[in-house]
Amino acid sequence: MNLIIVLLLFLILFFILFSFLFFLFGAILPMIFYGAIYVPTDKEKIKTIIRFAEIKPGEKVVDLGSGDGRLVIALAKAGAEAHGYEINPFLAWKARKNISKAKIENKAFIHWKSFWKEDLSDFDVVVFYGINYIMRRLEKKLKRELKKDARVISNAFNFPNWPQIKKEDGVYLYKNN
Repeated sequence: MNLIIVLLLFLILFFILFSFLFFLFGAILPMIFYGAIYVPTDKEKIKTIIRFAEIKPGEKVVDLGSGDGRLVIALAKAGAEAHGYEINPFLAWKARKNISKAKIENKAFIHWKSFWKEDLSDFDVVVFYGINYIMRRLEKKLKRELKKDARVISNAFNFPNWPQIKKEDGVYLYKNN
């Protein structure tokens, strides 16, 4: 009788441990390591990015890896139809909440998905705070997909082959030719 109880408890603990490991390795770790670590853009760099963007009425702007939405909100307030792609579901939820709080749901949109699989050809301005190991691949994607004269603004990391037009405080401006 005691042996049966011990075996049942062992099986229950094994199931709990297996479920936890499945959740950890199947859901949490891919989310953490699939993309750049979340680092919010500070207010001064947001001002530089908005200035570099030179948003004109009717333009569409995208923030790749939009985090909590602070840059998407600033871009929408500057006059753009602003979109953000965010793979982290918690940050996408927080960004949508921040957009709602700012009362700009008709101008700012967060997409909970990877931008790598998306066609970015509709956007006039692309903004991102990447990380070094994605820059070569992202450079190729943007050069291939963006329309002529689209502006690309990178926070902190520069492209290996694309000549920058302007640089200020670690913010880089590029134009697709």
